[in-house]
Amino acid sequence: MSRGILFVISGPSGTGKGTICAELLKNDKNNLYLSVSSTTREIRSGEVDGETYNYTTVENFKQMIENGEMLEYAMYSGNYYGTPKKTVEALLQEGRNVLLEIEPQGALQVKKMSPEAVLIFIVPPSMQVLKQRLEDRGRETEEQIIERLEAAKWEMEQSPKYNHIFVNDDLLECVREVEETMRDKVIKRDLVDKLLAEKY
Repeated sequence: MSRGILFVISGPSGTGKGTICAELLKNDKNNLYLSVSSTTREIRSGEVDGETYNYTTVENFKQMIENGEMLEYAMYSGNYYGTPKKTVEALLQEGRNVLLEIEPQGALQVKKMSPEAVLIFIVPPSMQVLKQRLEDRGRETEEQIIERLEAAKWEMEQSPKYNHIFVNDDLLECVREVEETMRDKVIKRDLVDKLLAEKY
C-alpha cells in the first residue's frame, strides 16, 4: 500500500480556505482525511468539539508541546493552534491522504519536519475583496478586521515558500485547480511506487 500524501492549505483569514477544504472533502475520490487541529481558543457558536477543533486548555497544550506530540503549533491572535503527530502519521501509514488547514507558521514547521508535504497557499484576488469578505462575515469588529488585514500581509509574504499558490476569485474554479494538483501528486506517487516494485 502506498503511503498517503500530506497536503497543507493556508491563506489569510477570509480567503475561503475553509470552504475550499470542505469542497475537497466532499469528493470521496480524493481519499482525503481532514486532520482536526487542537486549539486553546474558546468554542464559537455552531462549532463542534472534535470536528471544528479539538478544544483544550493552555496547560494541556503546553504539555503536548513538551512531550513532543505536536507536528506543528503556533500562537495566533492570543491562542495556541496545533496538529498532533500521532493521528496524522497513523492515517498516512494507512494510505490516506491527510489535509491540514493551518496558519503559515505551522505550515513551515511541517515543511521542515516533512519535506515531502505538499504546501498550498490560497490568496484573494485583492486586499479590497479580502476586507469585504471579512466584513460580510460579521464576526469581527472593525479593529479586528484591520488586525487580520495586517496579519494577511505577513502571511502572503510567506507564500513563495509554498509549492503552489491559487487565487480564490471563483470558488468552484479554485477548488477544481487545487483538486487537479492533488490528483496529479497522487498519480505521480503511484507511478513511482509501481516503478520501484517492478523487476528488471
